[in-house]
Amino acid sequence: MPFSKLGLSDPLLRAIAEAGYSAPSPIQLQAIPAVLKGHDLLAAAQTGTGKTAGFALPILHRLSLKSYSSNRPVRVLILTPTRELAAQVGESVGKYGAHLHPRLKTEVVFGGVKINPQMMRLRGGVDVLVATPGRLLDLANQNAVKLDKVETLVLDEADRMLDMGFIRDIRKIIALLPKKRQNLLFSATFSEDIRKLTTGLLVNPVKIEVAPRNTAAEMIEQTAFLCNKANKTELLCHLIKSNNWQQVLVFTTTKHGANRLTEKLNKVDIKAAAIHGNKSQGARTGALAGFKAGEIRVLVATDVAARGIDIALLPHVVNFELPRSPADYVHRIGRTGRAGEEGQAVSLISHDEVSALRLIEKLIGVPIKREQIVDFEASEVAPPVPLEPPRAQRPGNNARHTRKPAGNQTTNKARPRGAV
Repeated sequence: MPFSKLGLSDPLLRAIAEAGYSAPSPIQLQAIPAVLKGHDLLAAAQTGTGKTAGFALPILHRLSLKSYSSNRPVRVLILTPTRELAAQVGESVGKYGAHLHPRLKTEVVFGGVKINPQMMRLRGGVDVLVATPGRLLDLANQNAVKLDKVETLVLDEADRMLDMGFIRDIRKIIALLPKKRQNLLFSATFSEDIRKLTTGLLVNPVKIEVAPRNTAAEMIEQTAFLCNKANKTELLCHLIKSNNWQQVLVFTTTKHGANRLTEKLNKVDIKAAAIHGNKSQGARTGALAGFKAGEIRVLVATDVAARGIDIALLPHVVNFELPRSPADYVHRIGRTGRAGEEGQAVSLISHDEVSALRLIEKLIGVPIKREQIVDFEASEVAPPVPLEPPRAQRPGNNARHTRKPAGNQTTNKARPRGAV
């Protein structure tokens, strides 16, 4: 079904065509009609499925049909967990609404930058406000923004906001909104915490789940290279150079680790930049822009900072270290294999990470093939042995598995709230 059959206005269809989209994705096909009808929405979709357009397009359509008031109160509030995602969503809303007349005003506010310029931009009013929870509350507390006229609330990547400890901020923001409004909640998974959040928030929501819970994208080839921890950097350099990878997103678990790895890559003439919470917003924006433009070959990121990185044809994601939570593995590798394109996810696995890898396999329901590279063999890890086929495994899958005595398993601990 083409976009023209979904009931969107001609200016929006023109913007969609200019963006290069010909047909709606599954999440868009289901979400757009529901939002246009004014329903509340509870949607679960993997990253890269086009969910931003799934809510932005029908919201813009509905706004364009209503009369404008001179003071332009906030009519749509979109909450996101990170600065990068807020900027990405704001950019998409502006792109889709480029041909609406009169043009809707969109602003993006987040922490990590001075608040006064944001207060000045909000003085003239704004139709669509994209914000991170902490900065929005700061602005509300200073009477720089009023939220009593909001018609639609969007919680984008709600699961990540809960993981980052924003539940109290979210509840405070909801208390500032009018009780009668449309609520749209998007999450990668329908966890128990998400279900609790929806209680009392959503009214008879349309429920959409376009992919099985916690599954990795089918278009992503997943490989685990067994190696010694001390050799990870050298192995990463070998993989990048021998395979001529030109655009690689690498995940580390700590900010210090991201900085250290970036320095080592630059020393061997692999142009790299780091992006994490301790970097200024200008540095983060510049690094991401350079990576998208091909000026930076490797972007080294922590989980929080990488949320919102949206690159249509990102071919390679590397887990330099496995995440603390198995669910974060799904989020990480979802940066590649987007919009129907193939992608490659590589994990460098040392002896102490084998049990964490097993937890990931249990979550996604499929084995991840193990490999070792000559001169980078893992002396600390026992040679891999055949993995017992899971119930859902297809015949002929020859994935390998390393047996290891049961040890401490990685748990999904709440992270401290970041600066947003």
